[in-house]
This record gives sequence, C-alpha cells and structure tokens, in this order.
Amino acid sequence: QVQLVESGGGLVQAGGSLRLSCVVSGSIFSITTMGWYRQAPGKERELVARITSGLITHYADSVKGRFTISRDNAKKTVYLQMNSLKPEDTAVYYCNLVPDYGNTWGQGTQVTVSS
Repeated sequence: QVQLVESGGGLVQAGGSLRLSCVVSGSIFSITTMGWYRQAPGKERELVARITSGLITHYADSVKGRFTISRDNAKKTVYLQMNSLKPEDTAVYYCNLVPDYGNTWGQGTQVTVSS
C-alpha cells in the first residue's frame, strides 16, 4: 500500500487554471504508473490522465490539450496542471496508481469551476 495526499483544489472561474499536487509515500513510486482520477456528483470515478515511470503520458479526450500531468520522483509527487477549466471539470480529484491495484484512495481535492 502507498498513501496519497492530494492538494491544490479550489474554486475558480471558467477559463482559469489550477495546479494539483499529490504526495505519495512508499518506495515503489518511481517505478509505477500514476494517474489523476476525478469523480463528479452522481457519476463514476474516471481516469483523466496518467504518466508512466518513463514519463509517457496519456489523457482522456475530455481534458486533452488543457491538462498536463507530470511527476517529480525525487519529491515523490505527481502534478496536474489544469488550464482553460470548464464547469464540467467540477469534481473531486484523486491520484492513485494505474491501475489502482486496490490501493486505498486518499481524501481527494475538490475542484469547482463556476460559469
């Protein structure tokens, strides 16, 4: 198990930006694929971005071109830079392994985009 602590969410107007951070405990961080997920009210959790240990990234179509995932292995931290935010990006954002392998989820960070 690894522990995950997300931060950086908040309230922002449409078109604005936020940067999320996720600090990860555990020695396997540098060799794992990490991802950012989100869950909007009444919807299932979805994977929006992932990054491999080799820094290969992949994005959901809904965020492609607006979100950028990155990682700092020395700091055991994963980031999600979110630009051109839309109201439909409103959700609780979580980081976790990809796939999650049943790892315990963190508390997430709330992102609210007003129109």
